[in-house]
Amino acid sequence: MRIFIVTALFVSAFFTYILLFPPSFLHSEHVYRDDEQRGLDEQIVINFSHVVAENTPKGLAAQKFAKVVNERSDGKVKVEVFSNSVLYSDTEEVDALRRNDVQMIAPSFSKLADLNEDWLLFDLPFMFKDEGEVEAALNGQIGKSLQASLKKENLKGLAFWNNGFKQMTSSQKKLAVPDDFKGQRFRIMPSEVIKKQFDLLDAKPTIAPFNRVYESLEKQEFDGQENTISNIYSKRLYMLQRYMTISNHGYLGYAVMMDESYWNSLPPDVQLLLSNAMEETTAWMWEHSKGMNDQQLEKIKSESSIQVHYLTEQERDKWKQRFKPLYTEFQKRLTKDIVEETYKK
Repeated sequence: MRIFIVTALFVSAFFTYILLFPPSFLHSEHVYRDDEQRGLDEQIVINFSHVVAENTPKGLAAQKFAKVVNERSDGKVKVEVFSNSVLYSDTEEVDALRRNDVQMIAPSFSKLADLNEDWLLFDLPFMFKDEGEVEAALNGQIGKSLQASLKKENLKGLAFWNNGFKQMTSSQKKLAVPDDFKGQRFRIMPSEVIKKQFDLLDAKPTIAPFNRVYESLEKQEFDGQENTISNIYSKRLYMLQRYMTISNHGYLGYAVMMDESYWNSLPPDVQLLLSNAMEETTAWMWEHSKGMNDQQLEKIKSESSIQVHYLTEQERDKWKQRFKPLYTEFQKRLTKDIVEETYKK
């Protein structure tokens, strides 16, 4: 009985002391974490922001890259993908990357012309016959030069991703010859080349972010726009347009990148993991992107009444003839080596 009373008094005194003088491990700011919880603190999270839908070549490639990295790192590195401009529009994402608000982006080549005019090469109409020619250029000296231009801006180029060639759409009339564009209002992305292209067609180009294209067409602020099949399909732009011309006039590619300082802060094993995952994803994307666009074109035809016109060789020649001043001007402005490499093909 005496032992019980002594024990009870000791326990009571102990808890009284605890209440009056709580040890540090009970304070909310010093909550104890087990080994698994501490491991979460060390996880590297990479926010990958882009502006297109998930069911596009870029959207699917971003998801694949995230899956590969997340699985192969055993949770050490996690890539979070934010699509559809949910974080930033296409005019904001480069600045967001520099601020480290996001750690990875994949802007279109057009968005990089402010850094170096050589990126405008891919906006020039009919410069490349097919995706094979584009891939060869990006894997060769042209691609090396463009990557070097990013490095000068403290940006780390990781890969070139493909979305194929752009097509023309309109709510007004079939676009077969240059005069068909006259007076029509076209949404364009920021690009000096693209603006002058539509000026030469006597159209009225206006810059608008990609995430506003559907709304702008719906409000009839524009008569038409240019884009790849996957973007036209995923954003349902074809539901607001009566005519589409398969022109393959301009190329739409993306430069996947990080801020150089952020990249250099990553451990070497993480850099290797990201590089290998990006190489695998890029190969997969180039293999499948053309098929995605082809399949989605068939869906557009079956799901809508849009009239699809395929540009003939004779019509293409008329477009090229109209664009001659564009070629003359920008061949003088682009780096000489870039121009010479382009015309070697």
